[in-house]
Order: sequence, then C-alpha cells, then structure tokens
Amino acid sequence: MFAFFVVMFASAQADKGRTKQISESVTRALEDGAGAKMRAVVTQILGGSVEDTGKGSAAMKGPGGSRLDSQKPVADVTPQTAELLPSLEYLNAQLKHEVEAGQMQISLQTRGLVVSLRQTAFFPSGEDAIAPATYPSLEKVANAIGKLPNPVRLEGHTDSIPIHTAKFRSNWELSAARAIAVLELLNTRFQVSRERLAIGGYAETAPVASNESEEGRARNRRVDIVILNHQHLLNEPEPASGLKTGSPGPAPGGSPKTGVQPQAAPGQDSHARM
Repeated sequence: MFAFFVVMFASAQADKGRTKQISESVTRALEDGAGAKMRAVVTQILGGSVEDTGKGSAAMKGPGGSRLDSQKPVADVTPQTAELLPSLEYLNAQLKHEVEAGQMQISLQTRGLVVSLRQTAFFPSGEDAIAPATYPSLEKVANAIGKLPNPVRLEGHTDSIPIHTAKFRSNWELSAARAIAVLELLNTRFQVSRERLAIGGYAETAPVASNESEEGRARNRRVDIVILNHQHLLNEPEPASGLKTGSPGPAPGGSPKTGVQPQAAPGQDSHARM
C-alpha cells in the first residue's frame, strides 16, 4: 500500500524525471513475489480490468468497464419514475419465476411501471379469455396496484398478421377485448376499483420487436399493465366537478360491468385512448 501512495504522490509532482524513477521502482516491486498481493488489492479498489470477471470487475462496474449486464436492463431514474421504484422492486421479487420463464416482462418507463403479459402464457391464440392458471401471477400484480393510488391503463397489442373470425373482425377488436378481459379480472376478482382502470387497443401499431420473425411476433402479442406515474396523470381525463364516476345502469352503448366505451370500427384506433 505504501508503494501505491508513493505513485499517487509522484504523479502530482512537476518533476517528470523523479516520477519516472519512482514508477520504475514500483514496477519492479510489483514484479516480485510480494507484489501479487498488492496487485489484487489495487485491482479491487480500482474495479479490475475489462477481462476480469471477479468481485471488482471493471467490465461490470469499474471505471474502465464497457460491458453491461444484459440480464438487468438499466432504467433512467427521474423524479417522475422514482415514485414507482419500490413497486418495481416488489414486482421483480414477486414475479421472478414468471419473468425468468418468459411469461412476463417488467420495466420502468417514463410514463410509469409497465408489466407486459405475453399472449402465449395468458391467452389462447386468437382468443380473449385469460388462462385460469395465470390468475396467481395476476394477483401479485393486483396486490402491487392496491398499494398505490395511481391509475392503471390496460393496453392490448397484437402482431401484424390480420385476424378475421366470427368473434373478432380485426386486430383492433382483439387487442381491445384482451385489455378489457384483464380489466374485468382485476376489478371483479381482485377488487381493483374500476375508477382507476382504463383500456386501450393498439392492434399492431406499437410493436416492441420486428414482425418479420415468429419470435418478434410472439413478443408483440401482449397486454401491458401500465401503472401511470403522476407526471402522466396530468394528461388523463377527469370527471367534471361534483359528478360521480359510477352509475346505477349502463350508459348508452357502454358496458354495465366495466364502464368502457364501445370499440372502434375496424381500421380505426379502438384505443378509447383513455
């Protein structure tokens, strides 16, 4: 350690000749048998080298590293997203198995905390009925929502392959129907207040991967549960002052169970983008 501090002292001096002499002396000391321990200490302090993979590896967290851990995407923490950090940590712990199995993905974005439900795990192909086996996973999400006052938006997405069945005339209808299915489950089974919930159907217009491959299309078929942060609350509609949000019966054309508006006609944005 003495040699290390000698180098630090010498580097601050203007006498370059003296610095060179001291540096050469320390280099010789590091090359003998006793220098191995010193190198290990210095490596740990400075974070190691890019080639090292141990405790002080600069490849992961040292000043000289350039490689990021691809398994843990880094989110930009801002005042708008910081409020949801505890919920992010809670869900990462509670849904660890589902995330590792590729059934769900959790991310902190500028608009809020996003929990993506992969279609292959939660919905049969071309259908909007949620697989009962996934209820325990959704209950964990509902528990996190219940601890927060933030509103929640359910956003349905599809791949780019058109659908036209007796039940769904387009991807717009399918994406909206899946978002409604999640809304109804959160409200009726897990008692999340419907006044906090809204839906959106985006069809294939907001992909997260290329639709050129099956893997990419599978990632695009999803429902995003978005816990909005307070910054984005400013853009959300509110009921007029003095009016109640509930009603004894369904509004004309509305749903008596969820209060959502009718779906848009094919070719239009069915995101009653609420």
